[in-house]
Order: sequence, then structure tokens, then C-alpha cells
Amino acid sequence: MKVSLFTTCLGELFYVNVLKDVTEVLERLGCEVDVPEGQTCCGQPAFNSGYAKDTAGPAKQMIRTFEHSDYIVCPSGSCAAMFHEYPDFFANDPDWHERAQKVAKKTYEFTQFIVNVLHVEDVGAEFHARVTLHTSCHMSRLLGEHESHYKLLSHVKGLELVKLPNNYDCCGFGGTFSVKMFPIAEQMADEKIRHIEETKADVLVGADASCLMHIGGRMRRLGKNIKVVHIAQILNSLPGREDVDHANESGKSTVL
Repeated sequence: MKVSLFTTCLGELFYVNVLKDVTEVLERLGCEVDVPEGQTCCGQPAFNSGYAKDTAGPAKQMIRTFEHSDYIVCPSGSCAAMFHEYPDFFANDPDWHERAQKVAKKTYEFTQFIVNVLHVEDVGAEFHARVTLHTSCHMSRLLGEHESHYKLLSHVKGLELVKLPNNYDCCGFGGTFSVKMFPIAEQMADEKIRHIEETKADVLVGADASCLMHIGGRMRRLGKNIKVVHIAQILNSLPGREDVDHANESGKSTVL
């Protein structure tokens, strides 16, 4: 099965190790992974800021880049959901509307692809820690994916998964929201962190780098010693493999 990796802006700039983990997990499951060079920002920051017309340009670039791929996999529910918005951009342009629909139909978030397309729930990972999961807004509300990450984590040897209270609440990132409305975003992050601490978890895991960057950054400022990792890093933790990048001792994100 051939898979094209949509790396995302945050992935390329801050979370390169996560992209490596995603690739290694997919290859271990029998996929042939490529990384199309023409990809750029999906346009989500502009779109979420109200500049919908200006998003058509990046959308066309991404459609041209990925339309010949068999499957498109993205380590971010937020960015994957953006591809599903593309058909609406071209409602009055039949040619681009059709091309956008084809791209949207074969675009999946990383865990969603593993569970729903590859039909795998146990990837052979081993990770000994008490873990709680942050479910991102776009993953659950826009992609409609609620189960894949739980199913995969439930099969990780040595992992104790504790439900996060009020896990449906936004962490406060929201893209440009966290910049424009920083005092509110900060308070939302603080509330999320209080719930994380209630679980007594050693590790916070999520499937969106943006959420993890926001929560992890606030934790560091507050001096919280809770590790923050992307789910791909746990799924790529294999028995006997000592890889400190997957759960470092500082409580920081693995790349920030």
C-alpha cells in the first residue's frame, strides 16, 4: 500500500522526530511511504482567520501535490480536517470541486488510517507509563474520529491509560486564537493542565502537535514535570528499544 505523508508546518519545523516515528510505524505495517515535495501550508491559519478566498491558492497547490497519491496520511487531526474543507472552496468550480473531493476522500489522520484502513489495533508497541490522552477538537468534531487513538493505546504493552476529565474541552490553542486571545487561551490551558494533574499521569499524549505544543509550553512555564508526547512516539516504542526521545526526563516535548 502506497502512502503519501502530509508533514504539516509544525511537523517540519518543530516535530521532525514525530514524522520519523509516523513513517517507521507505517513502514512496519507494510506501507510504502513517500513525502511529496510540492506540499506547503494547507491554508488553515488563513481560513480560520476569516480569509477563506485567500485559502484557495494553497488549497489548489495541495490538491495538485497529492491528487495522484493512493492515500494521504497526516499526523494531525487538525490539518487532515482542513483537506476535507477543500471541496467547499470550489463549490462553483466543477473541475476543482471534483479534484478536491477525490483528495479529501483519501486523506486520513495517522491513527484513523491505521485502525480504519489498515484494520490494525496492535502495532506491537511497549511503553511503561501511566498515560492520559488529550483528544483534539478538530479530530473529534470535524473528522468525527473518537476511537482510533484509544484502540491503539489500549494494546500498548505496559501502558496504563487513564481517562482525562472533561477531555472534550478545548486546550486553548485554536491556531491564531492563542495569539490574538492569549489571556483566554492561557486560562484554557491552565484548566486543561489541572485536569491532567487530576489523573496522576506521568505522560500526556495527543495526536495534534499544535495542542501538545500549547499545553506542553504552558506546563514548562508552570514548572510541571509531566512528559508530553505525540501518539506516534508511543506507537513506535518497541520492546527492548531504549529511545529517550520517546519519553525524555525533562517533562518537555521531545523536540521543543
